[in-house]
Parts: sequence; C-alpha cells; structure tokens
Amino acid sequence: MMDPPFRIGRTWIQLIHRGSLIGLRLWDPENPRKLAFKGLKWYGIDPSYRVRGRLIPSAQPATVKIANVIGQVNDYVSPGIVEFEIAGRKHRLTPVFETAAQDELFYIFKDATAGKTTYGAGRFVYSGLPDAEGMVTIDFNRAYSPPCAFTDFATCPLPPRQNRLDRAIEAGEMNPHQDR
Repeated sequence: MMDPPFRIGRTWIQLIHRGSLIGLRLWDPENPRKLAFKGLKWYGIDPSYRVRGRLIPSAQPATVKIANVIGQVNDYVSPGIVEFEIAGRKHRLTPVFETAAQDELFYIFKDATAGKTTYGAGRFVYSGLPDAEGMVTIDFNRAYSPPCAFTDFATCPLPPRQNRLDRAIEAGEMNPHQDR
C-alpha cells in the first residue's frame, strides 16, 4: 500500500507500507544518476515467448511466503500453479495476487539469463486471470526488472524457489546496468 506522494523543494516524498513496517520513499528528479540514465534495453519481440498455460488450481487459495531484498518474508495468496511449454519443454510458475483486488496474476521469476543479460535478482511479469477453460497467457516479452534494479532503497520481492527456471527466457527487459 502506498499513499500519494508530496513534494518539498525538489524532493518527492511518499509514505509506504511493507507488512507491519512504514517507511518513506524519497526521490529527487534532478538526481545525477537519474539524469545520466540512458534508458531501458529489451530483447526483440519473440512470439514464441508469448505462451498459453493452464492454471492448476489449489484446493483452496494457498499462502506463499516470499522474501524481499530487505530480509522480510511476506505472505501472498496464490490460486495455484501455472504450467506452460516453451520450445517443447514444460515449466511451472506459481503466480500470486499482488493486490487485494486479485484482478491479475503476478509472477516473480528468475531464469538462466539472470545476472548475465537480465537483472540478477529476477524479473516480474503479469497475466490476466484464467479463462473459462483455466488458461492464461503469459507474455514474457513484457517481463521487466523490479525497482530494486534501479535503486538500493526498494523493497522488491524475490523469486520463490519454485519460480527459478533453469532455462533462459530471452525475452523482456534486459539488465539496465549492462553496457549498450
């Protein structure tokens, strides 16, 4: 949960809630690191990384414990496991609901590109809810680096063990710190 930001001088301030902790997020739009940022780099769009998967629902929504970069462990609700294929090989990811609205599935994953061509801690991607047949579409071309790729002051969730893929997903956002 986040409250709307407010400004004092050139500094923006926002109250954030992380579990039972409350913090302040500060940012300066004129920060030299921000001004030197050259933009994002993405893999080329590859239709083979837009996959259909089947949600294998849990008997009851499960609680998944997910650690974040500051060492907290938070509970997320997951409706089950999504099974999909890439290049003829089956994979599974456990999506969670990021918000109380539960209106989309949130995947926190790490693959074999992590720390090489993509951000080392992993990436995020969303899908819609399952259709009437229990199917979802995950478009890894839309996978992106979490906020902690850009600042030491973010509280990003880390991929749970079951969301660490041994294959390279060469789609989506590349490592923002790699030379161009």
